[in-house]
Parts: sequence; structure tokens; C-alpha cells
Amino acid sequence: MTAVSWKESQAMRQASPRFALDHMATPGLDVRALFAFARDQGLTDVQIPRLCSNAIARGMPTADVRSAAAEAGVGIISVNALQRFNEWTPGRKAEASKLADYAAACGAKTLMLVPVNDGTWPANGERQGNLRVALKALKPILQSRGLIGLIEPLGFQTSSLRSKNEAAKAIAAIDGQSVFRLVHDTFHHTLAGETFFSCDLTGLVHVSSVNDPIHWIYPDRVLVGSDNGSQIRALLDGGYAGPFSFAPFVDAVHPLDDLAGALAASIDLVRHGLFAQVPV
Repeated sequence: MTAVSWKESQAMRQASPRFALDHMATPGLDVRALFAFARDQGLTDVQIPRLCSNAIARGMPTADVRSAAAEAGVGIISVNALQRFNEWTPGRKAEASKLADYAAACGAKTLMLVPVNDGTWPANGERQGNLRVALKALKPILQSRGLIGLIEPLGFQTSSLRSKNEAAKAIAAIDGQSVFRLVHDTFHHTLAGETFFSCDLTGLVHVSSVNDPIHWIYPDRVLVGSDNGSQIRALLDGGYAGPFSFAPFVDAVHPLDDLAGALAASIDLVRHGLFAQVPV
């Protein structure tokens, strides 16, 4: 094996993000198998679904979910997700409280927050006001349970919240920096045409790819493609030290016979691409 210089070893260390796995990559696995799969791939963190509505662990007591993660040696980053969080209603408040209770009992660190994405959102002033109302109401719910709310802007044109910059401004407006963080999703960042990075406010990075940024249907979302490297490098250079969670979405990944091999190849591709971008 060829020895590497100190400078090269430093570059490799700096270019080695911490990887995690979103449950969407393994829809056929129950929760124990999901944790074991992540462990076997050398991953230390996972994202799990809102289990009350997902067959992956429907009916499994929270104590069992928590102990299964501990036995596998993995951490639960988040419970996914409170949908339509920025459309605040009494029903949404009850749902948020229930999900926050579940996340805390499972030992999760965060609760994902996903905006309305059906094109029904109001005009800008009201839309942005609704976002602040929702965040202000969510703040005590999350604080009382020791959770962080992860806001995931969606890059689709139908989304009521496409911009991380807009989300960051809303967080600042309600003095929510201690409770809320952003999800930087490489897929949605590309679709939204966004250039905004806020490494200190980023709590999670989703890594997937858009093969064709013009046609943004889900089958174009795969494990890793060429559009990820510069975003990951920018986040690392900006000081982000959290997990990079592989979050492929449905059709392009589920038919794979060798998900473990595809995941390993994606990790290698990311690491190789990052190392190639570091001057030595």
C-alpha cells in the first residue's frame, strides 16, 4: 500500500463525512432489520418513519424501538415526519404533540417537519406568516420534550416552502435558533435552484441525486450522482459536522437487488469526489 503524506491524510480526514440511512432506502425491512442493516454497513445513525402509520414497526412499543436501536449500536436521528406543519390547526397541534411524544420515547433527537406540498398555499405574505405561526406554536412542544425540529424545504414548484433562506428568516423571527434546524437536501437544493447555505443552522443533510434537474419526478431521484459533491464539500468547508443521511426515494432504488453494494458504492463515490476536490 502506498503511504500517504500528512497533508493527504488531513485532507482525507476532513473529507470523511459521517453517514446515516433514511428508512426510505429500505422499505421492506422491519425496524430491527433496518437497524441491523445500518450497523452492518458501518452506519451509526438512522431515520425512522412515523411508526404509528407505517408498517415498518406498526404497533411496536416505543421502549422496544429504543432498545432495538441500542442493541444494534445505532442512534435514531429523527422521526419522519409531521406533514403540512406550516398549516397550523388544532388538529395539527394534537398531531405534533403525539409525534413529539413518540419521538422522545423512542430516543430520537429530532422531529422532521415537512411543509404543505400540493399547490394550495396562499399568497406570499400570508404564506410566510403561516410559517411563523406554526414555528412559534411548535417551539414549546419541542422544547418541553428536548427535541429539535428539522425543517425540510421542498424544491418542488408545488411546495409552500422551497427556500432554506426563507425558513432561516422565519426561525430568526420567532427566536427559534435553539429549537429549529434546517435540512439541506441535495435533491431539493438542486430543484429549487438555491444557492443559500447556512452550515451553522443545518441539522441534517439528505444525500440523493437529481439525474435530470428539469424533470423533477421522483424516479429521477437515486442514491448519489454528480450533483452532490460540491454541496457536500461546501457544507463541510462551512463547518457542518452532522450526519449525511442517504435518502433515496422510491422507484429508482427499491428495485435494486444489492442495496448494500449500491450504498457502499455511493459512500465511496462521495469520499472519492470530496478527496479529489481537496488541494494537496
